Amino acid sequence: MRKDIHPNYTALVATCSCGNVIETKSASNKDSLYLDICSACHPFYTGKQKSVDTGGRIDKFKQRFSGMSRTIKR
Repeated sequence: MRKDIHPNYTALVATCSCGNVIETKSASNKDSLYLDICSACHPFYTGKQKSVDTGGRIDKFKQRFSGMSRTIKR
C-alpha cells in the first residue's frame, strides 16, 4: 500500500437524543457525533413498531379506479 494517502481512523463518540452513547471509529476529523435516533430508541429494534394495514388502501385504490378502462385509440 502507498503511504500517506489514507485518512486517519480515530475514535468517535456518537450520542443519541435518547441519551445512548456509542463509541466507534471513523475516518472523519470529528471526535463526536449527535444522532436523532439509534438502535436503543428506534421502534423496529425496541419491538414497539406498529403494523400498518395496507389492505384497506389497496381496496380503496381498486374501488376508485375500477371503472376506468384502458383503450388504445388509433
